[in-house]
Amino acid sequence: MVSSGVPILAQDALKAGLIDRIGSGDLLDAARAYATELLDQGAPVRPISAMPRPMPDADAGAAIRAKLAKTARGLVSPLAAVEAVETACNTDLSDGLAEERRRFSQMVATPQREGLVHAFFIERKVAHLPETDGVTPRPVARIGVIGGGTMGAGIATAALLRGLHVTLIERNDAAADKAQGTIADNLAAAVKRGKLSADRRDAILSDTLSTATGYDALRDADLVIEAVFEDMTVKKQVFAELDRVCNPGCILATNTSYLDINEIAASISRPGDVIGLHFFSPAHVMKLLEVVVADRTAPDVTATAFALAKTLGKIAVRAGVCDGFIGNRILSHYRAAADRMVMAGASPFRIDAALTDFGFAMGPYAVADLAGLDIGYMTRQRKAADRDPQDVVPVWADELYHLGRLGQKTGRGYYIYEGRKGTPDPEVETLIDKARADAGVTPRDFDDDEIVRRYMAAMVNEAARVVEEGIARRPLDVDVTLIAGYGFPRYRGGPMKWADMQGLATVLSDIESFAQDDPHFWHPAPLLMQLVNKGQTFDDLNAD
Repeated sequence: MVSSGVPILAQDALKAGLIDRIGSGDLLDAARAYATELLDQGAPVRPISAMPRPMPDADAGAAIRAKLAKTARGLVSPLAAVEAVETACNTDLSDGLAEERRRFSQMVATPQREGLVHAFFIERKVAHLPETDGVTPRPVARIGVIGGGTMGAGIATAALLRGLHVTLIERNDAAADKAQGTIADNLAAAVKRGKLSADRRDAILSDTLSTATGYDALRDADLVIEAVFEDMTVKKQVFAELDRVCNPGCILATNTSYLDINEIAASISRPGDVIGLHFFSPAHVMKLLEVVVADRTAPDVTATAFALAKTLGKIAVRAGVCDGFIGNRILSHYRAAADRMVMAGASPFRIDAALTDFGFAMGPYAVADLAGLDIGYMTRQRKAADRDPQDVVPVWADELYHLGRLGQKTGRGYYIYEGRKGTPDPEVETLIDKARADAGVTPRDFDDDEIVRRYMAAMVNEAARVVEEGIARRPLDVDVTLIAGYGFPRYRGGPMKWADMQGLATVLSDIESFAQDDPHFWHPAPLLMQLVNKGQTFDDLNAD
């Protein structure tokens, strides 16, 4: 209990012996009645210090440490809590309390405490937007989902688990049946985890989920989310159909990861009803929802999107329109920094290891395998026409794509997979060596510290631009996005908070140093330079 910090129910506390009785009715009256009952019984005084200490259990200590190594990786306070409990088994109460106070003071002084406190409050502040103050959301009870692939089925599952009626549209009966099967599997997993009863699952599948192959089934929808192929022509075709069949006031949302939502909105007769709802896969599990507000999105549509996010149990972040919005735009920049390090001599596996040691859930190349190397390839193809000749193109990743090594889904990408566990593929290093030789690069070594500094400097620098341009309204929006959707270590507070704790002058100095050898990539963001010159922090910009 202590090492997890997870609250427990009163019944569990009674069962564990932490409390003697559960009151009913008015709590103060129940407490007085119980105290009177004890006095009438002549119950003896029962000081904690007089209770027998439990015997230390070395096996239990080892077991909880092994569990925390997986569930609380990188965190210092859970292990300190375990040590405090073990101390309580070996010392008198007064000495144990003194030791516990000493450990607590140590934890308060750690940067992790500052990062976690920051993360706690910004997750509660992120949904507070001046543009939606006093704005009444539109009612949403019935939603439509276009596309029943992994993303569409996940969005449908998220809505069904929260009591919404869902109509899922697919191109034919076979695809609709497959999507329904995927949703059923998702719900079965929720039953297995104890998050859903079997009866409730059956009711969802029979009563609140329907599938169809024609758009006319969406006439009664309050909100429709398209999750089709990431192609502007395809998206516009979908929205033209939605414009035709959906009732006035129905919100039309796109789940695009990169495409221009202003262009989509301008293609139909009701641009004010259009908004971006960028879910993260798997959509019924991941907490982040980027709410992408287009130029002509109505305020009550934005308010409805945030209300829907709350209904779905998501953390919503407002984003503006640009290529990649907040998260993917920043990701493309720090991923480019990683590719530049690989071309210069760093191993992708060393980069992944350094960044997981820093606290990321996964390194960038393991993430690429998880997403699918076809996603990265198609993104590079989409951007090829506007690419600067000095950009580093990961031709080794293109080669993996052409070899059919798409990551986890094919069993081989940067890593070789047996299940979800990957081991480095030595042939990847051969492809990288060839790319360096073709480019005339003499490789050099990178230690873990330099890997982290370059990766984080690229992330913070691009994030500063995102804030300066208003794509993210505040630095805290960036922090929430990276923590909730991109595996950034929560105890570091997000990239902007991390930069504040490092010192913005230190981050700027790193960028200027990196620019000596690579001026094309390393341009300090004007906002970062401005804050350093004024002696301010990113957190200063979070004030209302």
